Amino acid sequence: MKTYLDCLPCFMNQALRAGRIATDDEHKIKKLLDEVGKLIQQIPMENTPPETGALIYKKVSEITGNDDPYKEIKEKNIEHAMHLYSELKQKVLESDDRLLTTIRLAVAGNVIDLGVDKEFNIVEDVEIILHQEFAVFDYELFKQELKAAKEILYIGDNSGEAVFDKILIEELGKPVIFVVREIPVINDITFKEAEQIGIDKIAKVISSGTTAPGTILKRCNDDFLEKFKNADMIISKGQGNYEGLSGVNRSIFFLLKAKCPVIAGNIGVKENDIILKGKSNSKLPL
Repeated sequence: MKTYLDCLPCFMNQALRAGRIATDDEHKIKKLLDEVGKLIQQIPMENTPPETGALIYKKVSEITGNDDPYKEIKEKNIEHAMHLYSELKQKVLESDDRLLTTIRLAVAGNVIDLGVDKEFNIVEDVEIILHQEFAVFDYELFKQELKAAKEILYIGDNSGEAVFDKILIEELGKPVIFVVREIPVINDITFKEAEQIGIDKIAKVISSGTTAPGTILKRCNDDFLEKFKNADMIISKGQGNYEGLSGVNRSIFFLLKAKCPVIAGNIGVKENDIILKGKSNSKLPL
């Protein structure tokens, strides 16, 4: 997905939020905003938003001296989500369609997004999304590819959200490779959080190699690129991964809540709609 004009003020808002979390030094925050403003002047609109995000959060780290400003917030989100785990598993066991319920829960987890200027209440959002209609619902195609797949590549997004991803992974019934970010960026998941949640016990965890808040193939390592190219089935979680991969020429299932009007418009849905968007199963050249 390209960068839209409405993305530009969002970049500045992200820098300001991250700066305030990283430090209380107003001079450093002002310097950060000055530097991000210069970056925005130079970015090509053809770039995906996560490419700019990588530059912004690198500036946050360099200027504030804090390379993981969202650390405490991530830990609280994970703790809260883990506290809900048993209750959510019970909802799955009691449902008429366990796979669909776990997909809904994975979407519900996608509200834990600190890159978007929106508050969330995960308990309330779970209840809403468990009964909300999908705006895009390629469930039959999803089931077809799942049945045929020998192994699944699951590209993670946010840390607390990964607790909900864990519930879906446990229901897929196939070997899964779970993909994390190379370094901390916003509240996205890395090896550390994946191990904390226990995803390493149910899936093979690898890094994509990217430092961006989304999957940008030209920034990924060779190991991930090989697995991405040859995967039987790919599940991509969240907005950042959608922004980075929506233009890629291969079969991918995008699972997310449209929390941003730009992404909602790009997909052709309304803000706050929930999405299970797939393509036909064909391993096309990247």
